[in-house]
Amino acid sequence: MLSYRAAIPLSNPPLARLAELIPAHRAERRSRWWRLEPAQQALLVLAHLRNGDSYARLAAGFAIGTSTAWRYVRESINLVAALAEDVHAAVARASRLAYANLDGTLIPSIASPASGRTTAANTGTTG
Repeated sequence: MLSYRAAIPLSNPPLARLAELIPAHRAERRSRWWRLEPAQQALLVLAHLRNGDSYARLAAGFAIGTSTAWRYVRESINLVAALAEDVHAAVARASRLAYANLDGTLIPSIASPASGRTTAANTGTTG
């Protein structure tokens, strides 16, 4: 098999934050044996989210099994999801902003003084 190393742009704070969450999760599960250190697991997960690499490709790159790569990604995504606010709180916070960034798309909004609701400027829909 041929392989190559590649560099991907990742911000250090998300990598460090995820690496901080992983040891507490491992201690909670009372598992003593892991193939990757928390920082390596965080890198694997963020590489998957950033590039969309397949589990087989991640497994080959980190010298682990495919099912282990899948488990690491699932566990880490669940850890991050537990930190997220609920949808109502997110919408309330976004309604106070001039712009909302949804899935990488910047959506300008205009507050309607009459209704107090926000209107998406590019679609004309009320939200």
